Amino acid sequence: MHSSVITFPGSNCDRDMDVALKKFGFKNKMVWHDDVELPKSDLVVLPGGFSYGDYLRCGSMASKSKIMKSVLNFAQGGGKVMGVCNGFQILVESGLLPGVLLRNKYLEFICKNVFVKANNKDNSYFKDDKKNIYEFHIAHNEGNYFCSNDQIKEINDNNQIALFYSDENGNVNEQSNPNGSLQNIAGVFNKQKNVLGMMPHPERMIDPALSGEDGSIFFQNLINNLK
Repeated sequence: MHSSVITFPGSNCDRDMDVALKKFGFKNKMVWHDDVELPKSDLVVLPGGFSYGDYLRCGSMASKSKIMKSVLNFAQGGGKVMGVCNGFQILVESGLLPGVLLRNKYLEFICKNVFVKANNKDNSYFKDDKKNIYEFHIAHNEGNYFCSNDQIKEINDNNQIALFYSDENGNVNEQSNPNGSLQNIAGVFNKQKNVLGMMPHPERMIDPALSGEDGSIFFQNLINNLK
């Protein structure tokens, strides 16, 4: 399986993602934002960080990078694209995913572990995974997911919510919502379920000595489903 991680000016989780993908068997290549073509890829990842210093809006400038035309074409052709944190912000700015990501409810940067509940397993990212609740890490200032009433109805009707913020028992409520996200949304799909955006960082949870293993479960399941 071949993967590509896009590096933008200000990305700071690209190397972590590279390590995670390689650990679970992907042959990964790092792709610079100014490149025009993607290498052979079964999965393209837009990593976390602060692309272009988060100027204008988070992900706005990165969404106009040269490489994004190839990413858009890849996704529109059914290719798997995953955006994590800033990568999620880039995906909504590019129009590949619905909604926007606003400032956190209490206007504070949040950096902590959270629990998220998988909502839809009819896709390559969570299919056949027996685990429903994951402990992942979040680190963001603009992770408050929001969309219009018409959009949220369509997202629910199409089962596009990938992850909810929850407690460790899977309860989705206000107490388990770290940033004010609409309906506790932590991640969404496009209609075809080949594009996934999520605020939590699975790549930070692949070593039990340093963090946890729920990210390992996610990545191992992902490569198994893409084979």
